[in-house]
Amino acid sequence: MPNTTSNPAPAAWRGRLVACLAITVLTVAAAVLAILAPPSAYAADNPYQRGPDPTVASVAATRGTFATAQLTVPAGNGFGGGYIYYPTDTGHGTWGAVAIVPGYSALFADEEAWMGPWLASFGFVVIGVETITRSDGADARATELLAALDYLTQRSAVRDRVDPTRLAVMGHSAGGAGTILAAERRPSLKAAVGLAPGTPGTLSLATDKVPMMVIGGQTDPTVTPAYLDNLYAGMPTTTPSDFVQIAGADHLFFTRANNTEMKVLIPWLKIFLDNDTRYTQFLCPSLADPSGISLYRSKCPYLPPGTTSPSPPSPSPSSPSQSVSPSTPVTGCTAGYRTVGSWPGGFQGEVTVTAGSAAISGWTVGWTLGSGQTITQLWNGALTTSGSAVTVRNASYSGSVPAGGSVVFGFLANGTPSAPVLACASR
Repeated sequence: MPNTTSNPAPAAWRGRLVACLAITVLTVAAAVLAILAPPSAYAADNPYQRGPDPTVASVAATRGTFATAQLTVPAGNGFGGGYIYYPTDTGHGTWGAVAIVPGYSALFADEEAWMGPWLASFGFVVIGVETITRSDGADARATELLAALDYLTQRSAVRDRVDPTRLAVMGHSAGGAGTILAAERRPSLKAAVGLAPGTPGTLSLATDKVPMMVIGGQTDPTVTPAYLDNLYAGMPTTTPSDFVQIAGADHLFFTRANNTEMKVLIPWLKIFLDNDTRYTQFLCPSLADPSGISLYRSKCPYLPPGTTSPSPPSPSPSSPSQSVSPSTPVTGCTAGYRTVGSWPGGFQGEVTVTAGSAAISGWTVGWTLGSGQTITQLWNGALTTSGSAVTVRNASYSGSVPAGGSVVFGFLANGTPSAPVLACASR
């Protein structure tokens, strides 16, 4: 007669088996939740956020975190051809895009091509626009910028990588003027950057509705600081805007690779193309890294559409440290100091003057020099000294500062750097 009884496993063995199965199920469930869950509440709210949390150092780096590739665009489609730079990563969905056009008589390939892979590595698709003729005026360059964006989003080989609702324009000199005109013609654009934008007769920002950053050079003899002051002053108060003047920069500064302009325009594009408020910390309430900037006027806070409050994370501890002295609280303005660099027997310092809750029309900063210190050169202000007492008043072009805005003056000095206590007075 067959034996129908089984030999049951010991109770201890059965218990271990059940425990192992439970641990396996919990581990798999946790892994699935980790994959499906967003890395942060902010990322869940913003599907356009790209890349790791930024720092002062990462924004100023010559490359971002994304690998890039490049395509050549033949002439036609309403512009003279050009180049497309894009992130190769396909796991983040579509990307915001920016079209860049050069200045009068220039080629993108000669003057702005350095910007293509740089911006693409930070998570943007870039189309560098060659004009139909090198003598095209600002009006034609505006037309070519918009034609290039239409080609990029509708017919290019990377059109499936681009979000057609998140587009920006940028240009230098006559191309900067074309940028302003393109923004006027297509107010659905999310952002614009004018690099020393030129003067095609009646250029104005009075009707601009596109968030606009204007960047100029302190020593530009072609598009002068006074001209840009007047141009920027015409911006509507309701349009997000930002004005940056680069210390010692001439008109061709923007045609040479540099991170002084990139460390401000990358946050601008991130905020308004990617709705990424992690980047507001670099522009508001003042520049996180004002080195190389002689004048800064902001219209903070910068809030992308649909954003109710800018809640950027605190700057990473890995950011370069800045030695800022405590300012003497005064009505109207405050001043902060940092040492830019030092060497045996000398150093370079920078002072950032920030307006309070109301605009100011002039400022004066005073402090006492340390033992053995003497100032040998100063820029973006007027210096007077009396013994160890230092007084710096605004230059003719740097006195007007909007509420919450900042300007920077710098100096070279003999001696050993120290952290002075600054007093700021406004008028």
